[in-house]
Amino acid sequence: MSEHYGISVVVPVFNEEGNITKLHDEIKTVCEANGYDYEIIFVNDGSSDGTDAICKTLHPLKYVRLRRNFGQTAAMDAGIKVATKEYLITMDGDGQNDPADIPNMMHYIIENGLDVVSGWRKNRKDTFMKRFISRGANFFRYLLVHDGIHDSGCSLKVYRRECFKGINLYGEQHRFIPAILKIKGFTVGEVIVNHRARTSGYTKYNWKRTIKGFVDMISIWFWNKYATRPLHLLGGLGLLFEMLGGVCGVWSIVLFAMGRKMSNNIFPPLLTIFLVIIGLIMIVFGLMSEILIKTYFGVHVDTPYSVKETIENR
Repeated sequence: MSEHYGISVVVPVFNEEGNITKLHDEIKTVCEANGYDYEIIFVNDGSSDGTDAICKTLHPLKYVRLRRNFGQTAAMDAGIKVATKEYLITMDGDGQNDPADIPNMMHYIIENGLDVVSGWRKNRKDTFMKRFISRGANFFRYLLVHDGIHDSGCSLKVYRRECFKGINLYGEQHRFIPAILKIKGFTVGEVIVNHRARTSGYTKYNWKRTIKGFVDMISIWFWNKYATRPLHLLGGLGLLFEMLGGVCGVWSIVLFAMGRKMSNNIFPPLLTIFLVIIGLIMIVFGLMSEILIKTYFGVHVDTPYSVKETIENR
């Protein structure tokens, strides 16, 4: 198999001054040893340490600096948008992803004709709490998303360039890129990769990112099931409330026919009104969502971040 493929290695970095020089050297060594036509893209996500100064000394490097910290997903999206090669490879900037896995992943995606290959950190070198949270997140992801991979949180992934045409990433969606692409019909595979212990700096993961990731998971579930037909969900719920309101209305009429004083049985009529109104609101929201979805697919969606500068060191 010829190894002369074009690859763009996209690495979001945030306060990783102790890791990026070694990581850059490793990526460069692997790419040159395998004869890739390559570019290395580091995206500085508003670092406050010496990351900026170090990045500007690395060669070769396409360096993108965001104006402030927008988050890993935004940084990854910014790097993907300046990438020019046939294949895109994403990885973390903390050195825990091993660039030596790139050739095997490239071989797998090409030999199997896939669009995406995700790394699976089967033997993780993280703390117990981080592994526990990750397994819980993977369980909910399995219930809601069904992307067919074991480790959605692994940033080491290989994509064909066409995967990202017309796609903008938000929130913590970098974890669910394979799921998003699978919804669009792209094929996804998985390869076991090496996972290394962090040797410098500190982890950027916390409970806030966990909550954001779970919310994004719900968003992707909705997008998968009802993105093109939100009226099916909201309108269906609205009709259900209308039916329940009708049942309560019959209940109220029966009580009235039995001579019950409505002043002593105010609950059934109030519940009838409440359910009917909620049902109407859900149906109206469904119709409005249908209009918004059509508008979304018809216009350009702006990016939620701002690039300060892009530098290419040759």
